[in-house]
Amino acid sequence: MAAKLRKGDEVIVLAGKDKGKKGTVTLVVPKTGKAIVDGVNMAIRHERQTQTTQGGRLPKAMPIDISNLSLMDKDGKATRVGFK
Repeated sequence: MAAKLRKGDEVIVLAGKDKGKKGTVTLVVPKTGKAIVDGVNMAIRHERQTQTTQGGRLPKAMPIDISNLSLMDKDGKATRVGFK
């Protein structure tokens, strides 16, 4: 199936705990049918401290299924994407 979302697209979440949230696609994984969106489906991950980075509990965006996302139009509403 052709991916209807690309990196950099503005999307809105249609279903799940983050329903109604808006964000930008940072990564699309067509093989699994998932995408990573900034500020959506966040989880706390524990990072070990290193010489260059501060450790602790850091929020990280987790993959969300593409079927739960929809492209946003200029008015901020969800739209459908089709191919001709």
